[in-house]
Amino acid sequence: MSPAGAQKSSSLTLVLMVASAASGGTLQYGYNLAIMNTPAVFIQTFVNETFLERWDMQLEDYQVTLVWTIIVSIFSLGGFAGALIAGPLTIRFGRKKCLLLNNIFLMTGALLAVTSRAAKSFEMIIIARVLVGINAGISMNVQPMYFGESAPKHLRGAVSLSSAVFTAFGVVLGQVVGIREILGSEPCWQYLLASNVIPGVIQLLTLPWFPESPRYLLIDRGDKEACINALRRLRGCEVQSSELDEILQEQAATKGMKPRGPWELLTDRSVRWQLITVMVISSAMQLCGNDSIYFYASYVFKEAGVSADKIQYITIGTGACEFTACILCNLLIERKGRRFMLMGGYILMTIWAVVFTIALSFEHYTSWMPYLSMACIFTYILSFGMGPAGVTGILPTELFDQTARPAAYMIAGSMMWLNLFIMGMIFPFLMSELSEFCFVPFGAVCLLSALFVGLILPETKGKSLSAITSEFHKLNFKGQDEKCLSQTTTQYQLGEVCLSTAL
Repeated sequence: MSPAGAQKSSSLTLVLMVASAASGGTLQYGYNLAIMNTPAVFIQTFVNETFLERWDMQLEDYQVTLVWTIIVSIFSLGGFAGALIAGPLTIRFGRKKCLLLNNIFLMTGALLAVTSRAAKSFEMIIIARVLVGINAGISMNVQPMYFGESAPKHLRGAVSLSSAVFTAFGVVLGQVVGIREILGSEPCWQYLLASNVIPGVIQLLTLPWFPESPRYLLIDRGDKEACINALRRLRGCEVQSSELDEILQEQAATKGMKPRGPWELLTDRSVRWQLITVMVISSAMQLCGNDSIYFYASYVFKEAGVSADKIQYITIGTGACEFTACILCNLLIERKGRRFMLMGGYILMTIWAVVFTIALSFEHYTSWMPYLSMACIFTYILSFGMGPAGVTGILPTELFDQTARPAAYMIAGSMMWLNLFIMGMIFPFLMSELSEFCFVPFGAVCLLSALFVGLILPETKGKSLSAITSEFHKLNFKGQDEKCLSQTTTQYQLGEVCLSTAL
């Protein structure tokens, strides 16, 4: 095969593998965020009717809102549980098999959701959301790991970022399927909640045909032949010695070491700032409020002055906006680098949060202010998609070695899901209590995140793990290094004094 033909084959195999894994992976996260917006009123009515039929009790408005908030936010607790078990599962079964087994949670959740209405049980919806959350929590950790370990170094950022592209695509897909003309109507909401089973089936039918992560095969299982075969299939040509040597070097560095647990990372000074970085950035990704906009899009646009009959169509624009931004970020990340995209995204989000607050404050005085408010929401989401949405998921792959990577993803995923749960619970109350100032806390989070990235995170684009580790070494052992340098200088000066005395 000619080099051009090999390159084409390599690109095609890699693209198909990414599409297959992501269809039942991070796409599910975006899809399950978006489908809960349109049927909100119908499910709240169903909850009220269920209480009335069972216990002859009419719920107050705040009680219905509370039950609905639990249904929405319990997805995040499921995601937290999924993030915790993702590490052990991916060590035991491998990256690919873990993604395939993950569909058990999805299928069970879809079955409960589709039968909940006939069973007259809103509790089944809550359990279904927990199970779907577990599915999303596992895939959000395992999929970027699988992609990062399978892609060549020069494409590592772009391939890993495709997880964010599929998350955004899942949001758009969920918003489109959720409009009243398709499955967002009163008779069909239970089918909407169960429609997430279709991408899962696509993954089950296609992913088995693609190879396992080459790094997992060599470093975790010690199977060099399987690793070479996987690399050959993914690259479409003979394996380059430099790439294999890098994996062998990492294997040698971790030889005899067992996969590390989260507590070991938390107590290891040599990865302290790497861990702080992924924890801060993963938390900021949710505390900036972007994903909560999808949970409560109707509330947000209603606050911005959009008429009720147009809201469901405008929300599709929010998903399309992030999808477009993620594709653009995918094209730019290997040129501009991770640090630039991440810091730039948060700086822009800070600006739009300030403008949005001003627009909400003056919307009753100027006729065109509601349109500015709506534009700010779109630009806020666009800025999020340009940086934080994609770059956040890449960092644990690039900052940690093979033995620490699963635990790092567990910690990062746990922070992300816990903060998403917190945001899902408090977002409606922030909207009602802070009113036009509801985005001030989010703007503050974005500003602090941009400062943190600018001061702490080194650029990781195109660098090997050893080069990145050496940059963090300066932060992890700053005081100790200065002490050693001081001792060395003192010893040198004492030597000079002794020498002059002898003379």
